[in-house]
Amino acid sequence: MNSNEIEIHKELKKYFGFSQFKGLQEQVITSILGKTNTFVIMPTGGGKSLCYQLPALIQDGTAIVVSPLIALMKNQVDAIRSLSSENGIAHVLNSSLTKTEIAQVKKDISSGLTKLLYVAPESLTKEEYVAFLQSVSISFVAIDEAHCISEWGHDFRPEYRNLKNIIKQLGQVPIIGLTATATPKVQEDILKNLDMSDANTFKASFNRPNLYYEVRTKTKNIESDIIRFIKQHKGKSGIIYCLSRKKVESIAEVLQVNGISAVPYHAGLDAKTRAKHQDMFLMEDVDVVVATIAFGMGIDKPDVRFVIHHDIPKSLESYYQETGRAGRDGGEGHCLAYYSYKDVEKLEKFMSGKPVAEQEIGFALLQEVVAYAETSMSRRKFLLHYFGEEYDSENGEGADMDDNVRNPKNKIEAKDQAVKLLEIVRDTKHIYKSKEIVYTLIGRINAVIKAHKTDIQPFFGSGSDHDEKYWMALLRQVLVSGYLSKDIETYGVVKITQEGLNFIKNPVSFMMSEDHEYSESEDEAIVTASKSSATADEALMGMLRELRKKVAKKLGVPPFVVFQDPSLEDMALKYPITLQELYNIHGVGEGKAKKYGADFVTLISRYVEDNDIIRPDDLVVKSTGVNSANKLYIIQNIDRKLPLSDIASAKGLSMDALIKEMEMIVYAGTKLNIKYWLDDMLDDDQQEEIHDYFMESESDKIEDALKEFDGDYDIDELRLMRIKFISEVAN
Repeated sequence: MNSNEIEIHKELKKYFGFSQFKGLQEQVITSILGKTNTFVIMPTGGGKSLCYQLPALIQDGTAIVVSPLIALMKNQVDAIRSLSSENGIAHVLNSSLTKTEIAQVKKDISSGLTKLLYVAPESLTKEEYVAFLQSVSISFVAIDEAHCISEWGHDFRPEYRNLKNIIKQLGQVPIIGLTATATPKVQEDILKNLDMSDANTFKASFNRPNLYYEVRTKTKNIESDIIRFIKQHKGKSGIIYCLSRKKVESIAEVLQVNGISAVPYHAGLDAKTRAKHQDMFLMEDVDVVVATIAFGMGIDKPDVRFVIHHDIPKSLESYYQETGRAGRDGGEGHCLAYYSYKDVEKLEKFMSGKPVAEQEIGFALLQEVVAYAETSMSRRKFLLHYFGEEYDSENGEGADMDDNVRNPKNKIEAKDQAVKLLEIVRDTKHIYKSKEIVYTLIGRINAVIKAHKTDIQPFFGSGSDHDEKYWMALLRQVLVSGYLSKDIETYGVVKITQEGLNFIKNPVSFMMSEDHEYSESEDEAIVTASKSSATADEALMGMLRELRKKVAKKLGVPPFVVFQDPSLEDMALKYPITLQELYNIHGVGEGKAKKYGADFVTLISRYVEDNDIIRPDDLVVKSTGVNSANKLYIIQNIDRKLPLSDIASAKGLSMDALIKEMEMIVYAGTKLNIKYWLDDMLDDDQQEEIHDYFMESESDKIEDALKEFDGDYDIDELRLMRIKFISEVAN
């Protein structure tokens, strides 16, 4: 190492407690320190922010960081302040500040104390701010989430377009653009718009080897599947993405009813609630956030352990971006997506109303998502290939972190069937969408087929030896292989391509993957197989987490600002009992050790003395009843002793349907006290008689009870008593 390199390594250890850089960080920092325009393309979790934070801390003057979100700025400022005894080292300048606060910010910048100033693009357009910034020393301008500049990005912001003109007014300052979006089109657009085609460009690998990718078939009982998954990851943080606000609300309710601490997050909630829910997640007051994609832009939480897609996203870019919020600290990250072709059709329907050019982009993006979900090749290879990166799926890093690699799909030869399918698309003259083509193959008639007289053609029903599901799967795989195409102009019509015509003339082997059927035992194998930090002392780890939460609460900062998970794991491995020893722990610099260390080393030395290590009990996953969005409403109003008839009519349910809902609730382990309602129907003796029957009976079947009481009680009375019994005795 030359003296400069030694210097920046020393600074890295001093400020951040790391002894080495990650990936391209060192080259990027050297470029910035050389006052050169720099462009950084680095996936979420690759350590982008350190690339500009470190050079800002060690140079003269103030670095301006342009960032799209107020919440993100606040997080980053908290994190930087935790590295120093001076609060003024980092500031935010945006619409949320008072006059007094603005004066303080200006004072700290002028005195040279402030190293990082976070601003929203809108604030930079204010003349008073620009005039002030012209009068002080600026080290560089960093533009975070730079894809917001490009209309090809997934998050276009018009106010970003004007940035280059404002930066020019500040004089000759170097620009650093940073983005996590990998498509070449967006990169080109960013460089053009910032007028920095001469920039040093650094592109990191988009491979996140610690993330485990899994796609499951979306079935009716998806809610209980999600609950089981979360309970297997007890106490860990996770995000669940849904496409609609309504779904977000109902999933959050189901989780709460089933004893999982979760909150909803979407753009329909008011700003105060959104901020509160985001903070609860960061502060670890809740484990799970159920959200639309509005959540997570710049959520700087390093220890998100799973990201679940309840609905498949509209593009692989968004999928990569959203899954990338898992495991940013390098620890375990499980990315689970639920897939059904119905969801894709819904998204296609939304698109059919849009202008043709937009539809074209939309369909192309969606087709890639379908191909990803249905592919039987390594998902990691598929994703990286999409982003223009080669990957060796045999020996690449993280090669086995993927459901297709761990559980290879069954493949069957389908050459003859593929030919038959292609011939039918050709012979029905390109008028049908997928459904009608499959109906023609299996010989099912509907109005469209009748109108075109396809049902009297000789080939009608020629594929009846296979079912609808088989042909649908084959059609999609043939489509992904490029033998068929979906016509954009006439939404959804399937046409044969030149390659398809060649295939009919000259068929070659076509190995079709059977759809995955996920059984529970397979789920469990996958969960235990993904990486976990089994080496650290779990009991101590729990105590350290609690302490971290307490310290964080007292200081009003998120827990990871105090210490990140890998630091706690390292402590639970090395048992440091002095501040000096703590200084050698991963991710703990001198500043952090001095600022937060005392309580931690006290706890560890006491633990070492007692050395009373308790093994945590194995986790038992309780399965739950099927979801209903009415659950919470029913539980709350029974608590308030509202007449059941009122509860039913408020939710538009028949009495029978309400009783069904209540049965599901108590069978899933939740208490319902309906004595107040039963007291009006049955006297104490009658209730006792039915209670005793259930107590002694072999079964809780209502038919058996009806037989036993032979007309003394009607079916509703018995069902309600059974609910009361299960609630009191079982729960």
